[in-house]
Parts: sequence; structure tokens; C-alpha cells
Amino acid sequence: MDTQQKDPAADKIELIKTLMPGVYGRIQKKAAEIGREAYALVRRGLQGEPNCFYALEGGRVVGTMFNHPAINSDLALHVVEFGSAHVCIWGDQLQGVQHGAN
Repeated sequence: MDTQQKDPAADKIELIKTLMPGVYGRIQKKAAEIGREAYALVRRGLQGEPNCFYALEGGRVVGTMFNHPAINSDLALHVVEFGSAHVCIWGDQLQGVQHGAN
């Protein structure tokens, strides 16, 4: 009997690394800016926690949507109107929105 539990985010992390190079690059850049908290946000979003991490690239979507209307409308704007090649949304960016910042 296998007693080791598989990391629930492992397959999605592998997907990002192999098929989402733009997103993977942004994750690495974010980690250079804020440290290991970037990887924690990614993992939490991949495991289904909202308001942590959400990304898309090449028709692939990973993470969990944010539950703030401004974030979702910004995402639609970047993807549809600007034709973004990839988009990454980070939980630490939402803090200012939740506290009334512009």
C-alpha cells in the first residue's frame, strides 16, 4: 500500500513549467521580488483557494478565480481588448483594492 500522498498541485505546477513559459517566467520574476511567498500564493491558488493566484496562457488556465469584480473585469480587458499572451494575477495585488486604494 502506498502511504505517500501526492501533492495536489504537482500536475498543475508541471503544466506551468512545461506548457506555460510566460506564466512560469512571471512566477520566477515575482519570486525574485517578494521571495518564497510567490510560490506559496501559486500553490494556494492551484489548490483551489481564491484570491491567491490565477493565470492563463495559450488557452490553458491554472489557479482559482478571484472573487473581486474589479479583478475579473481587468482580466477580461487584458485578454480580450489587448490580446495578452499570458496573464498572472497575484493575491498580494488585491490587498490595495480591498482596502480602498486605486
